[in-house]
Amino acid sequence: MTRRWLWPALILAVVVAGVLGVGIGTTSIPPARALTALAGQGDPVERAILIELRLPRALLGLAVGAMLGLGGAALQGYLRNPLAEPSVLGASNGAALGAVVALYFGLAAWHPAVLPLLAIAGALATLTLLFVLAGRSESPLTLILAGIAVATLAGAGISLALNLSPNPFAAMEIMTWLLGSMEDRSFEHVLLAMPCIALGMALLAGQGRALDALTLGEDGAAALGVDLRRTRIRLLVGIAVGVGGAVAVSGAIGFVGLIVPHLIRPLTDRSPSAVLWPSALAGAVLLTLADVAVRVIPSTNELKLGVVTAFLGVPVFLVHLMRERRLW
Repeated sequence: MTRRWLWPALILAVVVAGVLGVGIGTTSIPPARALTALAGQGDPVERAILIELRLPRALLGLAVGAMLGLGGAALQGYLRNPLAEPSVLGASNGAALGAVVALYFGLAAWHPAVLPLLAIAGALATLTLLFVLAGRSESPLTLILAGIAVATLAGAGISLALNLSPNPFAAMEIMTWLLGSMEDRSFEHVLLAMPCIALGMALLAGQGRALDALTLGEDGAAALGVDLRRTRIRLLVGIAVGVGGAVAVSGAIGFVGLIVPHLIRPLTDRSPSAVLWPSALAGAVLLTLADVAVRVIPSTNELKLGVVTAFLGVPVFLVHLMRERRLW
């Protein structure tokens, strides 16, 4: 019964989260006036708030959350490791390093597309290094160890940029970006991020059968006709491009790709294919609601999204760890 209602419940949750993302903010706008403003009529100030500020922010929250949730579920299925998420393979850190380079050298001021392009380039560079370190090995352990090395190297590069930043304002800008936020995002950011996220999700699409087969091990999957090399390339390139585009507009946001599959898995038959797309929807809901929370929590300055997801993620993950540690 639970499985039957999973998809309708998640779709309804996505719609509700999207409506809340557009409707809630520091400025209170009654629903009737909000609908009028979204229709292109009514108060021009309210139209600007809803259409130019809140709507792109809500769209990015849904898209980035979906990419992180899907990426986490795909990596957990591929690596057969419940702790896997995009940062495990260095994709998030590589994308963050590329964006930090754009901020550090002032390249982001040249054109809005420079920052996401460098974020994607950073993710792809870490992916290339990962392939070099892992070699031809199909072992999940080899990929995880290589990913840890790559992520550590990218993290060291970020720390170096902070340490050598030419002025405190540059360091503050980098730190603010690393904490993650959807504040002041526009449709320009949506247009920059969406192609990368869509391509990343498209590359991950259709991997359910291969991930299910991998639960039998590499030899078992190969016996069932799964091309392990092609599966790895599609999955890792999809993660690099999708996460690179997401990180470029949202900053570094952790825990979404880690905890969402754990929330969804008990509601399915626990096969990797059954967890993939529900995790995308749940990730969209979680990140959008977290972004709504940063707007309504009283504070002198708006809380950063990465801080909220960390505070949400740790207790949820620990509860599921204690409850289902033997059910993976």
